[in-house]
Amino acid sequence: MPHTPKKTSPRRRARELTVQALYQTALGGHSAVEAAQNIREHKDFAFADEQLFTALFFGAHGNSSQYIQTVRPLLDRDEKDINPVERAVLLMACHELSAMPETPYPVIINEAIEVTKTFGGTDSHKFINGILDKLAAQLRPNDPKRG
Repeated sequence: MPHTPKKTSPRRRARELTVQALYQTALGGHSAVEAAQNIREHKDFAFADEQLFTALFFGAHGNSSQYIQTVRPLLDRDEKDINPVERAVLLMACHELSAMPETPYPVIINEAIEVTKTFGGTDSHKFINGILDKLAAQLRPNDPKRG
């Protein structure tokens, strides 16, 4: 892992672990329950915000079909060409933007970019930023932070 748990906030750690769990369900053939259990057994889970992990992972996983439909029109490429890390980050951020209005959208976007920098390809964070800027405008048109 590029980050040590001491330098990573519990909320960032929860987001990183959410992406890992979504990745496991997408590529590893794990059920959501198996993936969550694997992540909870991870040595760094003690440093994560457990409530946030649970809400993000099960929310993103459970609504993944709906979220992909929401994101699809914003993509500059076929959804099959999105790598699994980018897909996991988009699902997580889409859930947070949709279901967690208490978290300001700039925080959600920034956190998604940072998690993408940790796990994604060289320029993946630029792709994520572009999509999430459009998604935030669509999902939170009246957000007071949009100004």
